[in-house]
Amino acid sequence: MLQALKGVRHLHAGVKQTVSELSIPVPWGHIRGKVWGPDHGRPVLCLHGWADNCGTFNTLIPHLPQECRYVAVDLAGHGRSSHRHPGVFYSFPAYVMDIRRVVDALQWSRFSIIGHSMGGNIAGMFSALYPEMVDAVVLLDSYGFLPTDQKEMVSVMRQGMDQMCQFDKQTEETKRRVYSYENAAERLSAANPTLSERSVHILLERGLVQVEGGMAFTRDFRINLKNIVRISLEQSLELQSRIKANVLLVLAEDGFEKLLTGPDKEFPPVIVQAYRDRNHTVVTVPGDHHVHLNQPEVVAPLVSDFLQSEVLTQPSSTDEQTSKL
Repeated sequence: MLQALKGVRHLHAGVKQTVSELSIPVPWGHIRGKVWGPDHGRPVLCLHGWADNCGTFNTLIPHLPQECRYVAVDLAGHGRSSHRHPGVFYSFPAYVMDIRRVVDALQWSRFSIIGHSMGGNIAGMFSALYPEMVDAVVLLDSYGFLPTDQKEMVSVMRQGMDQMCQFDKQTEETKRRVYSYENAAERLSAANPTLSERSVHILLERGLVQVEGGMAFTRDFRINLKNIVRISLEQSLELQSRIKANVLLVLAEDGFEKLLTGPDKEFPPVIVQAYRDRNHTVVTVPGDHHVHLNQPEVVAPLVSDFLQSEVLTQPSSTDEQTSKL
């Protein structure tokens, strides 16, 4: 089921590592990504944030333990992965199902997860649904769950459905706009002011494709539509309670919480306290929402120590599972 694409290069941060492209067949196309580390390394799945791609881990992974096998995927509709079928919504349960397909193709029975932002929320839900498969979880400026005020759910769902109806009526020319590389970089920077100039160019490596007349973003613009599948704070805490793996929560001082407004702003402290109550590790670092990409040296020691203590010092029951890749 697994096809490794050609194209190997080296990163020059810390120790040189060979990086290879990955492509996994799924019912609507392919999930693509990148792989770092030895064939038999302890498996770590890396999940990027909303509208980003697996390049978000380019600067961090070279600073992490070399004994691990890091697989960073472009989530469906992002980077170089296929878009979902026409008329289909993007939602957290669907992303979790995608990850289930990915690890099945990799033949991983147990692994660890590093998730940033939306990728952390996917990691949280997956770890709650499949606790026996997850060794350790690292959440980078993510709470693992994104609750919605129950009073807002009806209006949010209706808004998402109305947006999809309007999107379906657009022509392909309207949906895919063409830019020069410079204009695309300016657009990405304006939409994500926390990205450094270097980080913008890193994400554009997988975020743009050459088309007639210039460049187009690779992401599916349906990811901008309101997510119609929501969970409450109570449901979030119930799912959180089902995570058996140890969790490292790395929050940025000027990170995601500052973007929240209204009732949603009241949820993060409750979720964070629940992690503390369950003896998980919560750390706050200086930086913004993309600190792991902009300043990996701030985050890497915390993640490395966590993987060393929670994964690499533990006996492995999966001696042969990483040889499938």
